[in-house]
Amino acid sequence: MLTYTVYSEAGGVGKTTISANCAVAHARAGHDVLVIDMDPQDGSLSYLLDVDGERGQSGVDNLVRHLIGRPGGAFDDLVHETEHGVSVVPSHNMLERLTELLLKTADLEEDTHPDPDYEYPMYEQLLRVLQEADVPARYDVLIVDPPATTGPQLYNALYATRNLVVPLELSGKGQQSITGLEDLVEGLEGELGINIGVLAAVPNEVKNTADQRAYREKLEDLGYDVPVVIGDRTSMFEGCWRTQCSAFTFVEEHRSRTRDYEVETLEQFETLAAHLTRQVDLEVPA
Repeated sequence: MLTYTVYSEAGGVGKTTISANCAVAHARAGHDVLVIDMDPQDGSLSYLLDVDGERGQSGVDNLVRHLIGRPGGAFDDLVHETEHGVSVVPSHNMLERLTELLLKTADLEEDTHPDPDYEYPMYEQLLRVLQEADVPARYDVLIVDPPATTGPQLYNALYATRNLVVPLELSGKGQQSITGLEDLVEGLEGELGINIGVLAAVPNEVKNTADQRAYREKLEDLGYDVPVVIGDRTSMFEGCWRTQCSAFTFVEEHRSRTRDYEVETLEQFETLAAHLTRQVDLEVPA
């Protein structure tokens, strides 16, 4: 099974767009794909793929209830099927309270546990939920989209997936992300006590300036895989958010004429997805 979290410390680098389009690219290649949206902000992947209708309803079952051991139903009932057969566990407003709720659960579990030295594994709860739902046996690809901040959403995502795909901006701000990537990974590994692999760095919104080419070379010199460089596709991606769909569906169903550079971008997402599957020797179905 291929598992990864799409994360960048910098906001506005296309984290959610890359998550959604990689998911669709995997599904179009014949894989069973599950995406978990752990970003509590509006305008999340759940909105992009049009499955966020219940995010504000306090009484509905949602992922947070399962993470704190108080589910309102089966895990499968959380899953919504979206375009190209991509399965999504949508975001919910309760994710904003995840830290508070996990801490309360930890206090209760530790107070009632027979071992006085027991420590509640607060960042292992997503992995527990996925294992109990037999997700590793039922899906080929798991993608988690957390917020662009550190905290229990990100830590649970990484503990469950152990891999990162990192969107980057090739700019002065992006330079800080490039040089800080090793420190970021080391810090996360230290926090969680696990090894984390960087499967790919993905420069996004690239205009191919001399400075951007230099930043890309530096990124590759540091030893990170850069399978694709996505150009500035502001119009296409804004169209995706407006029509609430992936770039594949937007280009194929909402564009009145074919634009070669947009078709090339779709091919880049397919290339990226294929590169990621090769990291774990995941077979492509016939």
